Amino acid sequence: MARTAEAERSTKETRISAKIDIDGSGKHEMDTGIAFFDHMLTLFAVHGLFDLHVRARGDIDVDFHHTVEDTGIVLGDVIGRALGDKKGIVRYGFAATPMDDALCQAVVDLSGRPYLVYDLPAGLYPDSDFSPQLAKEFFRALVNAVGMNLHIRVPYGENTHHITESVFKSVGRAMDLATGYDPRIAGVQSSKGTL
Repeated sequence: MARTAEAERSTKETRISAKIDIDGSGKHEMDTGIAFFDHMLTLFAVHGLFDLHVRARGDIDVDFHHTVEDTGIVLGDVIGRALGDKKGIVRYGFAATPMDDALCQAVVDLSGRPYLVYDLPAGLYPDSDFSPQLAKEFFRALVNAVGMNLHIRVPYGENTHHITESVFKSVGRAMDLATGYDPRIAGVQSSKGTL
């Protein structure tokens, strides 16, 4: 069965559409109007091996917040739809990904319960309009829309570009593992019998 989904969201602030194939090969097309965000979503798709298409239009003349957050909502929606009943999936995923001076550890649990831990080094200074704090808003929206635990920890790093890259790569890789199938899992991977 194909694990694909698409969705749209339209508000007074944004218009966003996304399409995903969980079992893809990393094909991607991003057009959010925010070049750095397109780059980060590309890293998520390529390293997660998801075929992902995202188009977003938002009030970026005000700032990037609405567009980034609402993209997280729509991406979480399509991931959740594509996963369906989650039968047979591994559920948990972990990745540690270096990017020069930075290292990110990302851990995923597709539990149905939203919770985000976002632990970055203190005292980071953004080197662009796309800050690590803005990335946090994206992941908070994603986590709530999918219904998953996501723990992101960057124990060290100096360059905020490298830190953000390592985060998106790690989350993509951890999601790839968590969404993978294990033939030994007949239903869902839970002692309760449901997620």
